[in-house]
Amino acid sequence: MPVFQNLIGGEWVAASSASRNINPSNTNDVIGEFAQGSAVEADRAVAAAKAAFPEWSRSNPQMRYDILKKASDEILARKDELGRILSREEGKTLAEGIGEAARAGQIFAFFAGEALRLTGETVPSVRPGVGVEMTREAIGVVGMITPWNFPIAIPAWKIAPALAWGNTIVIKPADLVPHSVWALCDILDRAGLPKGVLNLVMGRGSVVGQAIIDHKDVAAISFTGSVGTGRRIAAACVASVPMKKVQLEMGGKNPLVVLDDADLKTAVECAANGAFFSTGQRCTASSRLIVTEGIHDAFVAALTERLQGLVVDDALKAGTHIGPVVDQSQLDQDESYIDIGRKEGAKLHWGGERLNRENPGFYLQPALFTECTNAMRISREEVFGPVAGVIRVKSYDEALAVANDTDFGLSAGICTANLKYASHFKRNSEAGMVMVNLPTAGVDYHVPFGGRKGSSYGPREQGAYAKEFYTTVKTAYTLA
Repeated sequence: MPVFQNLIGGEWVAASSASRNINPSNTNDVIGEFAQGSAVEADRAVAAAKAAFPEWSRSNPQMRYDILKKASDEILARKDELGRILSREEGKTLAEGIGEAARAGQIFAFFAGEALRLTGETVPSVRPGVGVEMTREAIGVVGMITPWNFPIAIPAWKIAPALAWGNTIVIKPADLVPHSVWALCDILDRAGLPKGVLNLVMGRGSVVGQAIIDHKDVAAISFTGSVGTGRRIAAACVASVPMKKVQLEMGGKNPLVVLDDADLKTAVECAANGAFFSTGQRCTASSRLIVTEGIHDAFVAALTERLQGLVVDDALKAGTHIGPVVDQSQLDQDESYIDIGRKEGAKLHWGGERLNRENPGFYLQPALFTECTNAMRISREEVFGPVAGVIRVKSYDEALAVANDTDFGLSAGICTANLKYASHFKRNSEAGMVMVNLPTAGVDYHVPFGGRKGSSYGPREQGAYAKEFYTTVKTAYTLA
């Protein structure tokens, strides 16, 4: 069985224990054994990153460009192989896995260019004979804790900007999906990164993640995961000495508004894609379908027909539209919320059954609820599975109010042919990202990603806006 080690100080290092990585499409398929690091390995990784920081932060931007571009080229050349690795361990369809691997390659290509584009400003002082210069500098050692649902894209959009602007890294991937991040770190290591610039420590979040968060030599933490964990990380970063910079992405309960004038086919595709593809395991998934009463019945009927045609099966099998849930714990959570929805008075209109396939796996039929209210738990809490509820409303004004009535604010969408409503929704939606006649899930790699309220905290990820987190501004005065 393949054994995958941690990367510390430029060396692949064994750990005292390892965990098995299981294919959720076929639980008899063991992908490999992956090192389980401890606080000791985390401390060694931080020390290596700290030692590498002075030279890397002052390295030639052409050097950083060359390394990131080389990594991008290999990722794109191997996107089919990397996509298969991803789909085998996470459970999203092969097409989705290959698409995510390609996106990681595009992210590295973009930030290779950003390494050459970091600029400053020079302005005259209000005092005669004094010049003022504003520059951006790397912040230091960045700790990264990444989730299981996008096991190569999210690490890519954290790692690439950090490296482009001269930071060093200690990354801990989600326990369920270590292979994708391992492969990414292997590519970057061979692309020519100096020893210690990028360190990978796999293991439990409560052990490795906590050690990274608590370490005094870590200057910043970038985390994607649950709200509860994010809040604890934020509190720890503020309480640490010295205080750490923090960036959090923590989920959503995203609305898709469908108005009477919407194109029915477009609305159904937006709902099916946004709510159920990737097995609904996306923080941008549209789990609240807010539909005005004039189109409600037709929309529910058409969406039900669309769901009936979707194939739930092995992620690597041709013709599969929806793969398995990631593991037994997530499957139990999904089924728990389906039961909660029934008890709250929502109608399980279609689906929600556990499925058996050729191989043992965590298969769940997409669940569509109707007769939901926005006060129900299935309308308030993030399920993180293929579960969505339809909320009937009378008007656009009510739809907007319901859409904004949430503790989250990541993504929101509207399906309408009316430019007035589309424009008003873009301006008044309390979300960080707004989609018009598009699924709430699915964003470009060169523009900011992030939300409001309980969804995000700190500077945006992705695009040129990522520099707000991965650099700090220095103001220097010079007497002429």
